[in-house]
Amino acid sequence: MKSLLRAFLKTPIGFIEITGSEKGVRSLYFLDFKVRLPRVPHELKEAVTQLHEYFTGERQEFTLDLDLEGSDFQLRVWNELQRIPYGKTISYHELAKNIGNANAFRAVGGANASNPVSVIVPCHRVLGTNGRLVGYAGGLKRKKWLLEHEHAFAQRDLFYR
Repeated sequence: MKSLLRAFLKTPIGFIEITGSEKGVRSLYFLDFKVRLPRVPHELKEAVTQLHEYFTGERQEFTLDLDLEGSDFQLRVWNELQRIPYGKTISYHELAKNIGNANAFRAVGGANASNPVSVIVPCHRVLGTNGRLVGYAGGLKRKKWLLEHEHAFAQRDLFYR
C-alpha cells in the first residue's frame, strides 16, 4: 500500500489536515495548532477546493471519493450521515432508526464519534436528546460554528430561489 497523501487547509475554525489515497479522502481532522501550508498533492486538490467552497458558503454537498476504513456497522452509520441534508440536524435516536435499529443509539454515537472524515461525512449534524449540542471530536465550539454556518447559508438559499 502506498503511503497516505497529506494536505492542510486554513479554515475560519482552525487548520484541518486531510489525508487520502489514490482511492479518495481517508481522513479529515481539525488541528489545535498552526501549520505551514505545503503544496497540495494532486490527488487531494479537489478535496481542498470543495472544503474551501464549503467554508465560504459556496458548497452544500461534497462530491468526493472517500476511502473509508471501518466495520460494516460504522460504514452504515457514516453512509447514513451523508444523507442528512445541509443545514438540518437529527438526533442519535433518529440516526439509529434510519439504519434500521432504533435501540442502537449508543452504538451509533460510538460510530459517529469515530468518523474519520468530519465535515465531509457530517457527524456535526447529529444532536443529543432535545436538540442538545453534545459530542464532537473537533470540539463543541467547532460543532456549534458548523451548524450556525450551515443554517445561515441554508436560510439565505431559501430567499434566493
